Amino acid sequence: MAGLKELAYVVYEVSDLNEWENFGVNMLGMEVGERTSNTLTLRNDALAHRWVLKQGTADDLAASGYEYDSNEGLDVAVAKLRADGFEVEDATATLAKERKVERIFVTHDPMGNRAELVTRFSCEPVPEFKSQAIPSGFLTGVCGAGHQFILTKNISQAEAMNFYHTLLGFRVSDRIVQEIAPGIIADAMFLHCNPRHHTLALGEIPMPKRTHHFMLQVNAFQDLGFTYDRCIRAGVPLIMTIGSHPNDQMLSFYVESPSGFAVEYGWGGLTIDDDTTWPYRVYDKLDSWGHFDPKAEIELLTRGLTKRTM
Repeated sequence: MAGLKELAYVVYEVSDLNEWENFGVNMLGMEVGERTSNTLTLRNDALAHRWVLKQGTADDLAASGYEYDSNEGLDVAVAKLRADGFEVEDATATLAKERKVERIFVTHDPMGNRAELVTRFSCEPVPEFKSQAIPSGFLTGVCGAGHQFILTKNISQAEAMNFYHTLLGFRVSDRIVQEIAPGIIADAMFLHCNPRHHTLALGEIPMPKRTHHFMLQVNAFQDLGFTYDRCIRAGVPLIMTIGSHPNDQMLSFYVESPSGFAVEYGWGGLTIDDDTTWPYRVYDKLDSWGHFDPKAEIELLTRGLTKRTM
Protein backbone atom coordinates (compact mmCIF):
# COMPACT_ATOMS: atom_id res chain seq x y z
CA MET A 1 0.00 0.00 0.00
CA ALA A 2 1.41 3.41 -0.98
CA GLY A 3 2.28 5.96 1.67
CA LEU A 4 3.92 5.33 5.02
CA LYS A 5 6.64 2.73 4.62
CA GLU A 6 8.49 2.17 7.90
CA LEU A 7 10.03 3.43 11.10
CA ALA A 8 13.38 4.24 9.54
CA TYR A 9 15.32 5.40 12.60
CA VAL A 10 15.02 6.72 16.14
CA VAL A 11 16.99 9.51 17.83
CA TYR A 12 17.73 9.42 21.55
CA GLU A 13 19.31 12.07 23.76
CA VAL A 14 21.64 10.16 26.09
CA SER A 15 23.98 11.13 28.91
CA ASP A 16 26.72 8.52 28.36
CA LEU A 17 27.76 7.66 24.81
CA ASN A 18 30.46 5.22 25.99
CA GLU A 19 27.95 3.16 27.98
CA TRP A 20 25.61 3.18 25.02
CA GLU A 21 28.33 1.99 22.65
CA ASN A 22 29.13 -0.93 24.95
CA PHE A 23 25.43 -1.73 25.39
CA GLY A 24 24.50 -1.44 21.73
CA VAL A 25 27.50 -3.27 20.30
CA ASN A 26 28.71 -5.75 22.93
CA MET A 27 25.34 -6.60 24.45
CA LEU A 28 22.76 -6.16 21.66
CA GLY A 29 25.01 -7.02 18.72
CA MET A 30 24.63 -3.81 16.76
CA GLU A 31 27.49 -2.06 14.95
CA VAL A 32 28.84 1.49 15.19
CA GLY A 33 27.99 3.59 12.17
CA GLU A 34 29.68 6.87 13.08
CA ARG A 35 31.17 8.25 16.28
CA THR A 36 31.98 11.88 17.09
CA SER A 37 32.47 13.76 20.35
CA ASN A 38 28.71 14.23 20.78
CA THR A 39 27.05 11.67 18.48
CA LEU A 40 26.98 7.90 18.10
CA THR A 41 25.01 6.04 15.45
CA LEU A 42 24.21 2.33 15.60
CA ARG A 43 23.45 -0.03 12.72
CA ASN A 44 21.59 -3.35 12.69
CA ASP A 45 21.43 -3.85 8.92
CA ALA A 46 22.85 -2.64 5.60
CA LEU A 47 21.66 0.95 6.09
CA ALA A 48 23.74 3.81 7.47
CA HIS A 49 22.09 3.83 10.90
CA ARG A 50 18.95 2.86 12.75
CA TRP A 51 19.65 4.57 16.08
CA VAL A 52 21.12 8.07 16.42
CA LEU A 53 22.37 8.87 19.93
CA LYS A 54 23.02 12.50 20.79
CA GLN A 55 24.87 13.67 23.91
CA GLY A 56 22.47 15.34 26.36
CA THR A 57 20.74 15.05 29.70
CA ALA A 58 17.24 13.86 28.75
CA ASP A 59 18.01 10.12 28.44
CA ASP A 60 14.88 9.74 26.38
CA LEU A 61 13.39 9.66 22.91
CA ALA A 62 14.30 12.78 20.92
CA ALA A 63 12.83 12.00 17.48
CA SER A 64 11.37 9.26 15.31
CA GLY A 65 12.05 9.05 11.59
CA TYR A 66 9.09 7.77 9.55
CA GLU A 67 9.82 7.01 5.91
CA TYR A 68 7.33 7.41 3.05
CA ASP A 69 7.64 5.40 -0.12
CA SER A 70 7.40 8.39 -2.46
CA ASN A 71 7.47 12.18 -2.60
CA GLU A 72 3.76 12.08 -3.34
CA GLY A 73 3.03 10.04 -0.22
CA LEU A 74 5.08 12.41 1.91
CA ASP A 75 3.37 15.47 0.43
CA VAL A 76 -0.07 14.01 1.16
CA ALA A 77 0.86 13.40 4.82
CA VAL A 78 2.28 16.92 5.19
CA ALA A 79 -0.85 18.44 3.66
CA LYS A 80 -3.11 16.43 6.01
CA LEU A 81 -1.13 17.53 9.05
CA ARG A 82 -1.23 21.19 8.10
CA ALA A 83 -4.94 21.03 7.30
CA ASP A 84 -5.53 19.58 10.79
CA GLY A 85 -3.63 22.44 12.43
CA PHE A 86 -0.22 20.84 13.03
CA GLU A 87 2.88 22.90 12.35
CA VAL A 88 5.13 21.16 9.83
CA GLU A 89 8.60 22.52 9.08
CA ASP A 90 10.42 21.84 5.81
CA ALA A 91 13.77 20.99 7.40
CA THR A 92 17.15 22.13 6.17
CA ALA A 93 19.50 20.35 3.79
CA THR A 94 21.93 20.10 6.71
CA LEU A 95 19.51 17.99 8.74
CA ALA A 96 18.66 15.87 5.67
CA LYS A 97 22.36 15.17 5.19
CA GLU A 98 22.81 14.33 8.87
CA ARG A 99 19.87 11.93 8.87
CA LYS A 100 20.93 10.59 5.44
CA VAL A 101 17.60 11.17 3.74
CA GLU A 102 16.51 12.97 0.57
CA ARG A 103 13.65 15.04 2.00
CA ILE A 104 12.63 15.71 5.59
CA PHE A 105 9.75 17.51 7.29
CA VAL A 106 9.55 17.97 11.07
CA THR A 107 6.40 18.07 13.19
CA HIS A 108 5.35 17.07 16.72
CA ASP A 109 2.70 14.64 17.88
CA PRO A 110 0.06 15.64 20.49
CA MET A 111 2.37 14.42 23.30
CA GLY A 112 5.17 16.70 22.07
CA ASN A 113 7.30 13.98 20.48
CA ARG A 114 9.27 15.07 17.45
CA ALA A 115 8.33 13.22 14.26
CA GLU A 116 10.58 13.44 11.22
CA LEU A 117 8.84 12.51 7.97
CA VAL A 118 11.35 11.49 5.30
CA THR A 119 11.94 9.91 1.90
CA ARG A 120 14.81 7.83 0.51
CA PHE A 121 16.45 7.00 3.83
CA SER A 122 20.08 5.84 3.60
CA CYS A 123 20.12 5.73 -0.18
CA GLU A 124 23.93 6.10 -0.36
CA PRO A 125 26.23 3.02 -0.27
CA VAL A 126 27.51 2.00 3.18
CA PRO A 127 29.82 -0.80 4.41
CA GLU A 128 28.44 -4.32 4.75
CA PHE A 129 26.78 -5.06 8.08
CA LYS A 130 28.11 -8.15 9.80
CA SER A 131 27.57 -8.69 13.51
CA GLN A 132 29.87 -11.16 15.23
CA ALA A 133 27.35 -11.46 18.09
CA ILE A 134 24.28 -11.97 15.87
CA PRO A 135 25.22 -14.28 12.96
CA SER A 136 21.62 -14.48 11.73
CA GLY A 137 21.26 -10.70 11.62
CA PHE A 138 18.24 -8.62 12.50
CA LEU A 139 14.80 -8.65 10.91
CA THR A 140 14.53 -5.27 9.14
CA GLY A 141 14.15 -4.86 5.36
CA VAL A 142 10.51 -4.23 4.44
CA CYS A 143 9.68 -4.36 8.16
CA GLY A 144 11.77 -1.30 9.05
CA ALA A 145 14.02 -0.80 12.06
CA GLY A 146 11.78 -2.49 14.64
CA HIS A 147 8.94 -1.22 16.79
CA GLN A 148 8.61 1.32 19.57
CA PHE A 149 6.14 1.94 22.37
CA ILE A 150 5.40 5.64 22.87
CA LEU A 151 3.62 6.80 26.03
CA THR A 152 0.54 8.94 25.51
CA LYS A 153 1.09 11.02 28.66
CA ASN A 154 -2.58 11.72 29.49
CA ILE A 155 -3.37 12.66 25.90
CA SER A 156 -6.58 10.92 24.85
CA GLN A 157 -6.21 7.82 22.74
CA ALA A 158 -8.45 9.42 20.12
CA GLU A 159 -6.11 12.40 19.80
CA ALA A 160 -3.00 10.23 19.53
CA MET A 161 -4.71 7.95 17.01
CA ASN A 162 -5.81 10.92 14.92
CA PHE A 163 -2.16 11.93 14.51
CA TYR A 164 -0.65 8.53 13.84
CA HIS A 165 -3.53 6.67 12.19
CA THR A 166 -5.56 9.31 10.35
CA LEU A 167 -2.80 11.77 9.45
CA LEU A 168 0.48 9.82 9.25
CA GLY A 169 -1.10 6.70 7.80
CA PHE A 170 -0.50 3.91 10.33
CA ARG A 171 -3.05 1.07 10.22
CA VAL A 172 -4.61 -0.58 13.27
CA SER A 173 -3.44 -4.06 14.29
CA ASP A 174 -5.12 -4.63 17.67
CA ARG A 175 -5.46 -3.41 21.23
CA ILE A 176 -4.63 -4.64 24.74
CA VAL A 177 -6.48 -3.44 27.85
CA GLN A 178 -5.42 -4.86 31.24
CA GLU A 179 -5.63 -3.75 34.86
CA ILE A 180 -1.97 -4.15 35.85
CA ALA A 181 -2.54 -2.99 39.44
CA PRO A 182 -5.62 -1.90 41.40
CA GLY A 183 -6.94 1.17 39.60
CA ILE A 184 -4.09 1.23 37.04
CA ILE A 185 -5.12 0.32 33.50
CA ALA A 186 -2.66 -0.40 30.70
CA ASP A 187 -4.46 0.48 27.46
CA ALA A 188 -2.35 0.18 24.31
CA MET A 189 -3.15 0.44 20.60
CA PHE A 190 -0.87 -1.42 18.19
CA LEU A 191 -0.32 0.00 14.71
CA HIS A 192 1.47 -1.23 11.59
CA CYS A 193 2.62 0.21 8.28
CA ASN A 194 4.32 -2.86 6.77
CA PRO A 195 4.29 -6.65 7.44
CA ARG A 196 5.65 -6.25 11.00
CA HIS A 197 2.73 -6.87 13.38
CA HIS A 198 3.25 -3.45 14.86
CA THR A 199 5.74 -0.69 14.23
CA LEU A 200 4.18 1.56 16.85
CA ALA A 201 2.35 1.03 20.12
CA LEU A 202 0.58 3.92 21.85
CA GLY A 203 -0.49 3.65 25.44
CA GLU A 204 -0.55 4.92 28.99
CA ILE A 205 1.82 3.19 31.41
CA PRO A 206 2.99 4.99 34.56
CA MET A 207 6.62 5.92 33.91
CA PRO A 208 8.37 9.28 33.42
CA LYS A 209 9.89 8.67 29.97
CA ARG A 210 8.43 9.54 26.58
CA THR A 211 9.10 5.98 25.43
CA HIS A 212 8.63 2.65 27.16
CA HIS A 213 10.77 0.56 24.81
CA PHE A 214 12.23 -0.11 21.39
CA MET A 215 12.13 -3.65 19.98
CA LEU A 216 14.98 -5.32 18.09
CA GLN A 217 14.14 -8.61 16.37
CA VAL A 218 16.73 -11.24 15.43
CA ASN A 219 16.37 -13.82 12.67
CA ALA A 220 17.33 -16.91 14.70
CA PHE A 221 16.04 -18.28 17.99
CA GLN A 222 19.61 -19.14 19.05
CA ASP A 223 20.69 -15.50 18.78
CA LEU A 224 17.88 -14.54 21.15
CA GLY A 225 19.18 -17.05 23.69
CA PHE A 226 22.82 -16.05 23.28
CA THR A 227 21.93 -12.39 23.82
CA TYR A 228 19.85 -13.24 26.89
CA ASP A 229 22.81 -15.10 28.42
CA ARG A 230 25.24 -12.34 27.41
CA CYS A 231 23.16 -9.63 29.09
CA ILE A 232 22.66 -11.65 32.28
CA ARG A 233 26.36 -12.51 32.59
CA ALA A 234 27.31 -8.86 32.05
CA GLY A 235 24.89 -7.68 34.72
CA VAL A 236 22.67 -5.69 32.38
CA PRO A 237 19.50 -4.89 34.38
CA LEU A 238 16.72 -7.28 33.35
CA ILE A 239 13.24 -5.74 33.29
CA MET A 240 11.25 -8.77 32.14
CA THR A 241 12.30 -12.38 31.67
CA ILE A 242 11.64 -14.35 28.49
CA GLY A 243 7.96 -14.54 27.58
CA SER A 244 5.43 -13.92 24.84
CA HIS A 245 2.72 -11.38 24.07
CA PRO A 246 -0.73 -12.60 22.95
CA ASN A 247 -1.09 -10.28 19.97
CA ASP A 248 2.23 -10.39 18.07
CA GLN A 249 3.30 -13.73 19.65
CA MET A 250 6.87 -12.45 19.83
CA LEU A 251 9.23 -14.46 22.03
CA SER A 252 11.21 -11.81 23.84
CA PHE A 253 12.83 -10.39 26.95
CA TYR A 254 13.33 -6.80 28.13
CA VAL A 255 16.52 -5.18 29.40
CA GLU A 256 17.14 -1.69 30.73
CA SER A 257 19.17 0.62 28.48
CA PRO A 258 21.82 2.97 29.92
CA SER A 259 19.21 5.73 29.63
CA GLY A 260 16.61 3.92 31.74
CA PHE A 261 14.01 3.00 29.11
CA ALA A 262 13.67 -0.60 27.95
CA VAL A 263 14.87 -2.52 24.94
CA GLU A 264 12.75 -5.51 23.97
CA TYR A 265 14.81 -8.20 22.27
CA GLY A 266 12.70 -10.59 20.25
CA TRP A 267 12.34 -13.39 17.75
CA GLY A 268 9.50 -14.93 15.75
CA GLY A 269 6.77 -12.30 15.77
CA LEU A 270 3.66 -12.43 13.59
CA THR A 271 3.46 -10.57 10.31
CA ILE A 272 0.41 -8.94 8.75
CA ASP A 273 -0.72 -9.26 5.14
CA ASP A 274 -2.83 -6.21 4.32
CA ASP A 275 -4.06 -7.89 1.14
CA THR A 276 -6.16 -10.17 3.35
CA THR A 277 -8.61 -9.32 6.10
CA TRP A 278 -6.78 -8.80 9.39
CA PRO A 279 -9.01 -9.74 12.36
CA TYR A 280 -8.91 -6.79 14.76
CA ARG A 281 -9.07 -8.01 18.36
CA VAL A 282 -8.98 -6.56 21.85
CA TYR A 283 -6.89 -8.63 24.29
CA ASP A 284 -7.27 -8.53 28.06
CA LYS A 285 -3.66 -9.29 29.00
CA LEU A 286 -0.25 -7.99 28.01
CA ASP A 287 1.51 -11.36 28.23
CA SER A 288 0.52 -14.90 27.25
CA TRP A 289 3.22 -16.40 29.46
CA GLY A 290 6.51 -15.41 31.07
CA HIS A 291 7.75 -11.82 31.05
CA PHE A 292 8.09 -12.02 34.83
CA ASP A 293 9.52 -9.22 36.87
CA PRO A 294 12.96 -10.69 37.75
CA LYS A 295 12.45 -10.13 41.49
CA ALA A 296 9.16 -12.02 41.37
CA GLU A 297 10.78 -14.85 39.44
CA ILE A 298 13.61 -15.10 41.97
CA GLU A 299 11.04 -15.41 44.75
CA LEU A 300 9.20 -18.16 42.87
CA LEU A 301 12.41 -20.04 42.13
CA THR A 302 13.57 -19.70 45.74
CA ARG A 303 10.25 -21.04 46.96
CA GLY A 304 10.63 -24.03 44.66
CA LEU A 305 14.18 -24.69 45.80
CA THR A 306 13.20 -24.69 49.47
CA LYS A 307 10.53 -27.31 48.72
CA ARG A 308 12.82 -29.53 46.68
CA THR A 309 13.91 -32.73 48.35
CA MET A 310 17.05 -34.60 47.35
